[in-house]
Amino acid sequence: MTFENSAYYDRTQFFKLEKPFGTFYFGEKFILSEMIEGVHFDWNMAQDLLNNVNAFYGTKPRIAYISNRINSYSVDPHNWNKLVKHIFIIASAIVIYNDMAYLNATLEKRFSKSSIKRCTSLNEAIEWVLGLREFN
Repeated sequence: MTFENSAYYDRTQFFKLEKPFGTFYFGEKFILSEMIEGVHFDWNMAQDLLNNVNAFYGTKPRIAYISNRINSYSVDPHNWNKLVKHIFIIASAIVIYNDMAYLNATLEKRFSKSSIKRCTSLNEAIEWVLGLREFN
């Protein structure tokens, strides 16, 4: 399910950012990403996104990150730790829709120094993020 088709999209204000490699939704407590099919999300793309994150939230925001994996794409798992140096990501959730996405999320989880939760639905991921004690 795409974020725009979810019940959460109309509940809160989000800034929608469209990039050649994906669509990103900036909210009060989290950033949600939906990458384009077949993209390899590399460090140059991450830095491009970071510029927009810093412009929107300021430096070192305290936010969560949700990766809504509606499309198949690749990412360098080492980028998770680089991103943490630039953004204070409280926690991350990866929404998986098939077995291959689950295996990829498991690999990324092993490389990350921050918390990553694997979720089987967008609702599960959003509810988990909104329930984090750092936000309550």
